[in-house]
Amino acid sequence: MRGIGAGGAGLTELARPRARQRWRTAPAVAALVALVLTAACSSPSRPSRQARARPGQAQSSAQILSSAAQIRAENALPGDPGWRITHPGSERQVEGYADHTDVLPGAPVRLFVSTTARSFRVRAFRFGWYGGDLARLVWTSPGVPGQLQRAARTVAPGGMVVAPWQPSLTVPTVGWPPGSYLLRLDTSTGAQSYLPLVIRSPSVAGREVLVQAVTSYQAYNGWGGSSLYNGPNGSFATRSRRVSFDRPYSPERGAGFFFQLEQPLVSLAERLGLPLAYLTSIDANLDPHVLDGAAAVISEAHDEYWSGSMRATFTRARDHGENLAFFGANAIYRKIRFQSSALGRDRIEVNYKVPQEDPLYGRDNALVTGNWPDPPDADPESSLTGQAYGCFSSRDYPLVVTDPGGWVWAGSGVHRGESLPGVVGPESDQVEVSSPTPRPVEVLARSPAACAYGSTTESDVSYYVARSRAGVFDAGTEGWVCALPGARCSDQAPGPLARRVIEAATRNVLDAFAHGPAGLAHPAVDYVTGRVFP
Repeated sequence: MRGIGAGGAGLTELARPRARQRWRTAPAVAALVALVLTAACSSPSRPSRQARARPGQAQSSAQILSSAAQIRAENALPGDPGWRITHPGSERQVEGYADHTDVLPGAPVRLFVSTTARSFRVRAFRFGWYGGDLARLVWTSPGVPGQLQRAARTVAPGGMVVAPWQPSLTVPTVGWPPGSYLLRLDTSTGAQSYLPLVIRSPSVAGREVLVQAVTSYQAYNGWGGSSLYNGPNGSFATRSRRVSFDRPYSPERGAGFFFQLEQPLVSLAERLGLPLAYLTSIDANLDPHVLDGAAAVISEAHDEYWSGSMRATFTRARDHGENLAFFGANAIYRKIRFQSSALGRDRIEVNYKVPQEDPLYGRDNALVTGNWPDPPDADPESSLTGQAYGCFSSRDYPLVVTDPGGWVWAGSGVHRGESLPGVVGPESDQVEVSSPTPRPVEVLARSPAACAYGSTTESDVSYYVARSRAGVFDAGTEGWVCALPGARCSDQAPGPLARRVIEAATRNVLDAFAHGPAGLAHPAVDYVTGRVFP
């Protein structure tokens, strides 16, 4: 993510993160919408064991079409281009947070809102395609009395910042379809802010699961003056070692990093009418079976902070034939664990970064927080993603295509050596066969880049096939999402050629991964030995 230091650099060199800003229906269709949404909201919270697809089993055409029909019907509804904030409020004018990062359809959500205004309303927008409007207004609250709540409080140990607020209202989500939402707080004085919420899919069977990386959102969140990177005086030494979800997000006017990490990919996937499901990264920590029966699992852009349980859940999915895609870089790099807050389980994210500072160091090294590739319990991320973290670059670089004949580039029109400016950076990954890397692994692009601290690296786009025949794709650059339609990266601007090629490649991966284990149709060719698998 912008502002992060290189993984191999001294921890005191980690820089402060810089947020990037991104920014009609016939009666027959309406009937279809009502039918599929009613079915979605009445589904059980977990599919039965009989309903889950067997590990490695390709999804049936009927199952894929049924799931995709729900997304197409939803996106046939009128959108609302008025979802954008036009009068951003300052930190004290209006801000808020929810007591859950996600809930099932129909479950209530409590909001904790602080404002200097006399009253406010909440408008819930679901994001997708909606004919290019990108969001649909799903619900509007009545007027709610405003209240300026207490100031941020720092809690020991670990310098954790919390917002010790009283609940302002309870939001019903009855009839809300699964998806990624922003709740916009609109005050009587005109000030506005967001807070994110995911309506979790009751079933992931046969679907591609879009996983919101809320642990990365929270790690970089500096609300109240402290994040996992910097303390109130801006120094690494005074940073938080624990961060709480019981506070608003400061980046992106309260949206966390929704526009930077997620929205362009969500909009494209929904535009394609793919069979989709929605979860957050915390769900993978709470339930080892939450991904069972999915066709694919999608990590959206910069998905850096992972607990052991999260990683085990994704590994289990791959080993059961579920495809994985990492549309970013630096995934599974920081090792975390969770604690509970007064509002519920897994509301506190722990990462000491310096393992020796962790109270569990030497007592339970499997839970010590730091970096996954490093001691005391090293387990490099490459064993799952197929690539190792390279470094942070202070500028962007061209992506260079090395294997234009690969299925990922089909229909994009690229040729060998094609250079796509503005795609690589700021974080990048690289295939390193000296690291634990599943083989065979294809390298579809290899791009020279310079690290912010003086060394050089190469950013790769890779694909491997697991023993289960699941395909695993790693874009190898955080800038991949910046080239998708609708992306707004203030300091990274891929040109028209790069946007056309990256959109085509993303479509190819998403489409192939929706149909069960991708290795059955797309075997991997090892870039070192030339061996084909399976």
